[in-house]
Amino acid sequence: MQLQLLKLLLPFITIILWSCWTIPDAQADPQINLINKGCSQYNATNLSNFNQNLNASLADLRSQVSNQSKHFATAHQALGADPVYALFQCRNYLSNTDCAACFAAAAAQIRNCSAGANGARVIYDGCFLRYESNGFFDQTTLPGNSMICGNNTAVGGATAFSGAAQQVLEDLQIATPKINGFFAATKTQVAGGTIYAIAQCVETASESGCLDCLNVGYNNIQSCLPNTDGRAFDAGCFMRYSETSFFADNQTIDITPFLKQGSSSKKGAIIGGVVGGVGLIVILLALFAWLKLYKKPKRAPRGDILGATELKGPVNYRYKDLKSATKNFSDENKLGEGGFGDVYKGTLQNGKVVAVKKLLLGPSSKIDEHFESEVKLISNVHHRNLVRLLGCCSKGQERILVYEYMANNSLDRFLFGEKKGSLNWKQRCDIILGTARGLAYLHEDFHVCIIHRDIKTNNILLDDDLQPRIADFGLARLLPEDQSHLSTKFAGTLGYTAPEYALHGQLSVKADTYSYGVVVLEIISGQKSSELRTDDDDGDFLLQRAWKLYERDMHLDLVDKTLETGDYDPEEVKKIIEIALLCTQASAATRPTMSEVVVLLKSKNSQENMKPTMPVFVESNLKSRAETSTSTGSSTSNATASTSILSAR
Repeated sequence: MQLQLLKLLLPFITIILWSCWTIPDAQADPQINLINKGCSQYNATNLSNFNQNLNASLADLRSQVSNQSKHFATAHQALGADPVYALFQCRNYLSNTDCAACFAAAAAQIRNCSAGANGARVIYDGCFLRYESNGFFDQTTLPGNSMICGNNTAVGGATAFSGAAQQVLEDLQIATPKINGFFAATKTQVAGGTIYAIAQCVETASESGCLDCLNVGYNNIQSCLPNTDGRAFDAGCFMRYSETSFFADNQTIDITPFLKQGSSSKKGAIIGGVVGGVGLIVILLALFAWLKLYKKPKRAPRGDILGATELKGPVNYRYKDLKSATKNFSDENKLGEGGFGDVYKGTLQNGKVVAVKKLLLGPSSKIDEHFESEVKLISNVHHRNLVRLLGCCSKGQERILVYEYMANNSLDRFLFGEKKGSLNWKQRCDIILGTARGLAYLHEDFHVCIIHRDIKTNNILLDDDLQPRIADFGLARLLPEDQSHLSTKFAGTLGYTAPEYALHGQLSVKADTYSYGVVVLEIISGQKSSELRTDDDDGDFLLQRAWKLYERDMHLDLVDKTLETGDYDPEEVKKIIEIALLCTQASAATRPTMSEVVVLLKSKNSQENMKPTMPVFVESNLKSRAETSTSTGSSTSNATASTSILSAR
């Protein structure tokens, strides 16, 4: 009976749908403004199998989008040991042609990841593409969710605009998870203009998963107000609002029925419904949607089919397990010691080797309040040039961090210790570039800015391939503002520390840039920044020596004597020294950002406009500093009384 009724009404429905959705002013606009992109730092185990699976998955998605005119598609290929799961979604208001064009752009963009990267995602205004080596189709929230805000602020009625926009977004957050297809678009008139807004979740999400995701998006996007446009995105959802139209009026839907308490039925929704249309049209479309949904079998949870799991937070280790793993934190297992705490090699019961750091922290209600939430944040910072924080332990006044273990230990051992002279020029260049990439990620690419505060060769570890991994970056957030290893407001290591931070406590990302520049000079020269050069008449510190050689165009005299002359390109050496000097300029404002440093390092040509200004060096009276640090509660002025600024001349 239902099928007969559907056949009877189908010609009328087709005519109505065609008349409603054929818009004469529709122009091609796939909306490929790039919102976010990301690549996994982990590689597939079998590159050949993985690439075959990736190519097949993307081809499957392309076929579904182009040939079957789908706005949502998933694909799964499992040849060999490296399967690929892929998902693509267009915004519902895009035409089939624009959706296919958006897919083509996303597929090309996602190929920019390094060969073998076992996961990636690309988010445009108009579509979303993601692939992983593990099932993720029911994932909706991941660490690192974010928003992008426009630059224009509502004028005249900023308060009114903010209030109206906030209500629109709140309504979308509530209604969208209850709508079949998890998509809603609204148009709301406000004083002096119009607010266009959408919300969308991946169709493989559950209603609760969609709601969770939009809750996060709603909380994030509110910070954009009173700016006149904003976007929020996460693993499984997208929200956008603007005072400028970005979809056709006939794509809106009346979400009022879904705002009622307890209303969770999806059967009355019309995707891309018509506002103010003829009653018959609405009834027929509703009937069409209802019959289609009635015939559709219930979908099994994707997690059961694919074995997909949500990302887990950091591991909470038991104190007794870490005590056993490190042989009661014995000196035999100690890997190093520093101002923030000692590090021990630990072997867990399952045989996994880890690095265990006992923080030197006194009693603090603030650290108790924020410790675990901060650890959760830092444990989700993933980059190939950052040491991964695996978990933590809190017991009494003990605060312990557990990191992945780096067998080659720290860079200083290769420059000044027992392995001095073992790094060739290419390896040094890789370390310089990798460290810059890691810092750029912390400063600009993670969803919160993290300033390291203590960049030095001791805190740069080397993996099995001698690639750099920045360590201890989480301590910049874990330490309370009023506490550090010197019991003052200053945290860092003199000799690497920017002058404005060491003397005046002015902390910014440019403090890390300064420290990085000093480290680069150490890598090139093999000389410690805090040691006087005794084999020349001037007795200069490293930064002073580097500047004098630069002024005389004698850059190559700075190169570590353990390097053979034929191992390096003189022009490349000069360029990197000048980049380091740019990073150590006295004025923080003139130093480049770390992302700019990465671009400079990767550039094949020397930069003619690189004209560094004279750097300054923070020198400390070690005897005075030692005496000062022995007294508890010493003030900032005490800490800085033993420091002085030396010009590079």
